[in-house]
Amino acid sequence: MSKNNSDQNNVSIEEVQSLLSTVNDPELHRDLVSLNMIRDVEIVDDHVAFTIVLTTPACPLKGKIEADTRAALANNPNIKDVTISWDSSVPQDRRISQQIDQKFKNTIAVSSGKGGVGKTTVAVNLAIGLADSGASVGLLDADILGPNVPTMMGIKTMPAPRDRKLIPAENYGVSYFSMAFLTKPDQPLVWRGPMLHSAIRQLLTDVDWGELDYLVIDLPPGTGDAQLSLAQSIPLSGAVIVTQPMQVAIDDALRGLKMFEHLEVPIIGVIENMSGEFFGSGAGEALAIEYDVPYLGSVPLDAQVRIGGDSGKPIIVSNPESPAAEAFRTITQTIAARISVLTLTNRPESHPSLNGRIDRS
Repeated sequence: MSKNNSDQNNVSIEEVQSLLSTVNDPELHRDLVSLNMIRDVEIVDDHVAFTIVLTTPACPLKGKIEADTRAALANNPNIKDVTISWDSSVPQDRRISQQIDQKFKNTIAVSSGKGGVGKTTVAVNLAIGLADSGASVGLLDADILGPNVPTMMGIKTMPAPRDRKLIPAENYGVSYFSMAFLTKPDQPLVWRGPMLHSAIRQLLTDVDWGELDYLVIDLPPGTGDAQLSLAQSIPLSGAVIVTQPMQVAIDDALRGLKMFEHLEVPIIGVIENMSGEFFGSGAGEALAIEYDVPYLGSVPLDAQVRIGGDSGKPIIVSNPESPAAEAFRTITQTIAARISVLTLTNRPESHPSLNGRIDRS
């Protein structure tokens, strides 16, 4: 809604719109007006107020958008005061609802070419980081044969089923579900491909996930049946590749990257975990550069990351000021921004509400 509350205003809606149309979203490279990110414009005398609707609550460039917006409006000397409110509307990957009866806006697969690189740790901290930003987040433990998410999330039992649906556990603002809820701790699952496919499909469809901005999916390591089953069961908005700095991990990470490319799943980027003096650093970034995919950042090796995971208090919760937690938060913001770019750039039809101009109703 746009309002002019004085007949003697020296500023018009059209002038505000023209100035704001010079401000681009730094990630989408389109102006805020054409993206319909400007809402509820009100003008009273020389005071202009409006809301900027971000494409993710975890936007890493909110400060730049605000600075550029204020600088643009400063070009009109009749505007003396500016009040900016903030909201967010995560873009919808509409392919998901077309294939599965769930209200997921985006799906993020977290994968690694080999075990032991901290993939589940990344998935857990990513999910909590997104939830901390204000997004609605689910976490699916799709590592059917080695489920560890409940241990790291701190609650190892699920609520009672309701209306013939399984109900996810919830902690730290994240809804999560795991095969560990349905089996005994000492019960091995010796399953072949068809059984894995069926289990993954059921975890997607038989769980009452509710409405989610993001479903983070923790995959098993490698490039086997589970990855193929997931890609066949639900469209993936993108995949995150987790690796360590060692060459053996990089070799396997490359296989995972190529697998997702073969499945036509966009690569969100590469994360180098456990970076530092002990394992080295830089190999993850080199892999991303060589194969022309985004490098999302590195997480330093820190014993508190392991301790937090074992105790059910991930480091982003237990030690939020630590360098590792700060790295996870920065990576989370980068991933959220990258998802918005992938959805709005590669699938522009997926968010009609961001295709108009200033809301003048």
